[in-house]
Amino acid sequence: MKKKAEVKVLCIALCLMLLGSILAMVMNTGVFATSVKRISFDTANGTLSGLLYLPKDASAENPKPTVIVTHGYLNSAEMQDANAIELSRRGYVVLALDMYDHGHSKVNSEVYTGTDFFGLWSTFWIHSMYDAVQYMYEQPYVLKDEAGNGIIGVTGHSMGGFSSTMALALDEQDAASTGIRKIYAGLTEGSDFSYSGLLGITADVADAAGGGRIMGKVAAHYDEFFFNNPEETGGTVRYKDYVATPDGLTFLQQSSAQANTWYDTSDGGKRIIYEPSQTHPWNHFSRTTTGYAIEFYNTAFASYQSGIKALDASSQIWMWKEFFELIALIGFVVAIVPIAMLLMQLPFFKEAKTALPAPGEAQTDPGKRFATLAVLLLAIALPALFFEALWDADTTGAGLTILRYGALLLAIGGIAGVLFARKAQEHQKAYTIGSCVVICAGLLLALVTKVPMYQNLAFWTAPSVNSVAYWTVAAALISLLVMGVVFVAMKAKEGSTFASYGVCVPVKSALAGFCTALVTVVIVFALLFIVDAIFKTDFRIWTFAFKTFDANILPAVLKYLPTFFVFYLISSASIFVNTNTASLQGIKGYLLAMALNAGGILVWLIRQYGTLFATGVAAHPNAALSGIVLVAMVPTLAIAAIISKALYQRSGNIWTPAFLNAMLMTVMTVANTTVYLK
Repeated sequence: MKKKAEVKVLCIALCLMLLGSILAMVMNTGVFATSVKRISFDTANGTLSGLLYLPKDASAENPKPTVIVTHGYLNSAEMQDANAIELSRRGYVVLALDMYDHGHSKVNSEVYTGTDFFGLWSTFWIHSMYDAVQYMYEQPYVLKDEAGNGIIGVTGHSMGGFSSTMALALDEQDAASTGIRKIYAGLTEGSDFSYSGLLGITADVADAAGGGRIMGKVAAHYDEFFFNNPEETGGTVRYKDYVATPDGLTFLQQSSAQANTWYDTSDGGKRIIYEPSQTHPWNHFSRTTTGYAIEFYNTAFASYQSGIKALDASSQIWMWKEFFELIALIGFVVAIVPIAMLLMQLPFFKEAKTALPAPGEAQTDPGKRFATLAVLLLAIALPALFFEALWDADTTGAGLTILRYGALLLAIGGIAGVLFARKAQEHQKAYTIGSCVVICAGLLLALVTKVPMYQNLAFWTAPSVNSVAYWTVAAALISLLVMGVVFVAMKAKEGSTFASYGVCVPVKSALAGFCTALVTVVIVFALLFIVDAIFKTDFRIWTFAFKTFDANILPAVLKYLPTFFVFYLISSASIFVNTNTASLQGIKGYLLAMALNAGGILVWLIRQYGTLFATGVAAHPNAALSGIVLVAMVPTLAIAAIISKALYQRSGNIWTPAFLNAMLMTVMTVANTTVYLK
């Protein structure tokens, strides 16, 4: 890519970012019906942050019914965009909340009850919603009735739903002494009573504490976690019918019930259970579920409709905000390579450019072509085949046991390869080095599958990243092992060297590549922060997002960075050696690169959810959270593959994209999840 072309592509990318962000902002404000600003406030338990959607006519003289919406575990306020946009454009005040230890919110360090998972996990959701209720109740634009009761609704998805359940229970406890209920209605999405039950708020306790409120639940048929029939065993990723379960009937105060039907309760309230045919994360990316939220609050606040727009529940614009943020996301990704290449025009940074080895010739021998295809399919499939076992860190299970002994056998084969190399007449050095790679990769993989990593939560403070990082290390070693075996068995005798993998560059070039990557990442995230500051939008589609973050997550980023660098270096080498041929310089090369990175887990997801929808039970019925996390990993790894191939083709240096992908994706990953900040 020449300088003129780089500038042209960068301008197009910036235009996409700007246009997408402006139009996303228009949708986010309900076509300027509301103002949207990020707020934060101190509480007894820490600092909460969120996006406040304030209708233009809301004021102390014209207070409005209010809804607080919040996300689930590992997410942030933006995951409630659909509810926030649609409720606010109808005239309700909405606060989209970051729960403690998520997004821009932070819990006080003294609130932590331990350094184990449950001691950390239990800190953020118990009080997040009720602390936000306390704050919003005091705001002059929030409606109260003549007795001082708050006309406030609480809605949360997943763990946010449990936080909403806790808020309802805590509000009822306070009302017993104050006589004031601050929460008028509550709708939970993707949560039952299983976690709140650990704190004593079971279905019957929650029912007794209803206090005449209007309450509802969104209980998806294919929710990966909750709404299970207690009579069914063998994993939770299966079809559900919550209204037929004891807890569902207790919630509705019925002996038999139907979904999507309102029922009156003995305390004077009303309740409903909605049952869409969706998965757990589908709830917050759905016209159907958003329509349920609109219908629920129109019913709950039926007595307070003055100034509320009578828009049908089917009238929704939030998906356009998501579409325009996708356009901005495409611009963001497209900008990365030209920014890096323009930096390489500068003194010192230009050292990152090295001579690109001439593309290899396509294999013409049918036997070798078949063998190459078989190896590629194996390399794509293996990380996915062992994904669930690695995610669970089940070192004694069949999956990791098979992987461990397979790695040891190949390491022994590597020793045999070293002995063979001593007698080889040609390519002795190549055979020796390749065999040593096999030995090292095999032994390290055997060790990793025997002794799980990232278990110390006091140091590795992002639990979901720990599981991803463990899989990443194993996937990198699997890839290195496969490349080593192929090198010894096939490529060494063809005259291939380490240069064929792009790893042999001068130290100065690697250092310049590091600096190029660092400055590029700083520039693109600066663009993100500017967009957030001006438009209150970011770059996302569904669960995949580049979003802003606070500086206090950077220590966690630095801890995980070496792990992801190793993965992306080996990934870039694999892409380099497998796509640097005359026939794979164009789109076919990019498709193969994406398949090498993300093809296996994409097939895993298709099989997992295809089986779930076809039979009612997923292919891996115990893979609940892990399957959901993989959804965002597909675009993450696909984008990284595109960056790797585009940069190595233009610079001849795989170290630059390895550094860049590691920095970019580590920041993105940590910013989008729970980080326990002490």
